[in-house]
Amino acid sequence: MSSLNIFNIAGSGMNAQSLRLNLVASNISNASSVSSSEEDTYKSRQPVFSAELKNILNQKDAASKVNVLGVLESEAPAIMEYAPNHPKADKDGYIFKPNVNTVEEMANMMSASRSYQNNVEVLNTAKQLILQTLKMGQ
Repeated sequence: MSSLNIFNIAGSGMNAQSLRLNLVASNISNASSVSSSEEDTYKSRQPVFSAELKNILNQKDAASKVNVLGVLESEAPAIMEYAPNHPKADKDGYIFKPNVNTVEEMANMMSASRSYQNNVEVLNTAKQLILQTLKMGQ
């Protein structure tokens, strides 16, 4: 495996965690939104990742990376709250709030941020090692 593949691997990890951070931000910013029907209510979104590891023994340029398979919307029901005086209340006096758990989202944010930071450290370390290797040839 080429030492330059490290940049691709860490870059794919940073890309995945960046998407995760964006989804967390979207979930948190919509956590207090209200709608008059369950169908129109914002649903929590989570990314789906997979690790791809190519067979190192059979390929010269083998590497691994993080693939983003997509984004899933939560299937949990919206939170129904009785608020007959709310302007968005339905005919029965209920409003619907998103199924976003802000505590869980904050934990996801800290985890994604830390993972992103770790990938940056991998890039910096790889860069320093390559620079040190180049200096040995002087």
